[in-house]
Amino acid sequence: MQTIQQLLSGELIGIKHLKLSCNLTEFPLEILDLADSLEILDLSHNKLSSLPPNFDKLSKLKIAFFSDNLFTELPEVLGKCQSLEMIGFKSNQIKTVSENALPKTTRWLILTNNQIEVIPASIGNCFPLQKLALAGNKLKTLPVELANCKNLELIRISANLLTKLPHWIEQLPKLSWIAFAGNPFSEKEQITNNLHQFDWNEIALKEILGQGASGIISKAEMNNKKIAVKVFKGEVTSDGLPLSEMNACLQAGEHPNLIPILGKIKNHPENKDGLVMELISPNYKNLGNPPSLESCSRDVFNADTNFTLNQIISIAKGIASVSAQLHSKGINHGDLYAHNILYNENGDNLFGDFGAATFYNKESKEAELIEKIEVRAYGCMLDDLLMNTNTDKHDTTIKILEEIKDNCMQENILARPNFYSICKQLL
Repeated sequence: MQTIQQLLSGELIGIKHLKLSCNLTEFPLEILDLADSLEILDLSHNKLSSLPPNFDKLSKLKIAFFSDNLFTELPEVLGKCQSLEMIGFKSNQIKTVSENALPKTTRWLILTNNQIEVIPASIGNCFPLQKLALAGNKLKTLPVELANCKNLELIRISANLLTKLPHWIEQLPKLSWIAFAGNPFSEKEQITNNLHQFDWNEIALKEILGQGASGIISKAEMNNKKIAVKVFKGEVTSDGLPLSEMNACLQAGEHPNLIPILGKIKNHPENKDGLVMELISPNYKNLGNPPSLESCSRDVFNADTNFTLNQIISIAKGIASVSAQLHSKGINHGDLYAHNILYNENGDNLFGDFGAATFYNKESKEAELIEKIEVRAYGCMLDDLLMNTNTDKHDTTIKILEEIKDNCMQENILARPNFYSICKQLL
C-alpha cells in the first residue's frame, strides 16, 4: 500500500497499481495524473461518496475497488471508462445504479451488501460479463436483459427480496456457479437442533488454518482431542449468508468426501455461531488456487502442478459422489471449485466451503436446472485436472474423462448429465 504523501509528491508517476486507505473523504485529483500507466486502483476502506466528472481520464484503468466507502449511487462516470473490466463497490450505501453507470467492457461486477432495489436493463449490454455479485441488497427482480450476457458464469443473488428464480437463467450457456439463499423464493433451511453442542470455554484455540469471507477456521484442542473450529463472522459475504452455510454443512450428512461435523459451539463470548469439525491430516492440500483477477472465473494452478491418472479418477469419483448426495437433499453447493477441494498424494479428497450453498425444492420445476448448472462447474473442475496432467492424452481413461467433461460443459443445460449418471459412468 502506498501513502497519500507519495501521491501528492509525484513519487508515484508511472505506477500501474495504486492502493490507498487513509480515511479519504474526497477523491485525490492527483490520481488522474497517473492516467498514462494506472491499471488497478484500490481506494477501499475510506469515506468517499463521489468520483470526479473526469475520472474517465484514467483510460488504462482495468480494475477499480471502492469497497467500504460511503457511495449512495454507482458513479455514472464509470460508464465512460473505456478499459474498465472489474468494478467493486461492496459494502457501501448504494441505492441507485443508473442506466449509464456500467461500462460495456465489464467482466466482473461486485455490488454486494448495499441497498440496491433495481439493476438497470443496460447490464444486458455488458457482453463480456462473467461474474456478478449482488448478494445482500433489496432486489425484487432482475432485468431480463441479463439473458444477453452469454458469458456469465457466476452469479450471487443471495439475501435479496427475489420472489422467483429468473426464468432466463436457462438461457445462460456458461452459468456454473449460482447462490440464491435468503430470498423469499428459496427453500427455507432446516435448522438442526439435535447436534451436540460444545462449550466455547472448553475449547482452546491454536493457530489459524484458514480464513474465508464467512469465517475463520482454527486448529483447536478440547479434552485432549485435536479438532478444527470454524467461527462465522455473521455478516453478508459475497456468496451469501453465513447461517445458510452452517445449515447446509449440517444438513449435508455423512459422506467419505465431506469433513465430518462433530457439533456446534455454544456460549461464544460474542454470541457467534460456529462448527466443531474433525481435524484434517496436514498431508491434505488445496487442489487449486482461487481465480485471479486475470482468470476471473476459473481457478489457477501452480506451474509445476501434475495430477496423476489415479488422482484424477479418485477426485472425479469423489466429487461426483458427494455432489450427487447434496443434490439428493436439495442442496446446491454453489462453489464447486478445485480451490474448495482438499486432496492428498493418494487422491483422497474432501469437499468443503459451503459459503454459497443454497437449499432448493427437489420437487420444483427448477430442480433439474439448478443441478445441471452445478454439473457445468464439475465439468470445469474436471477440465482443470485434465489440463494439469502429463498422462498420455490417448489413454482410454483420459478419453472417457474428456467425454464426460464435454457433456458436463455443453451449452444446452438440460442436455447435461446429472450427478447420479456421472457417478455411473465413472464406475
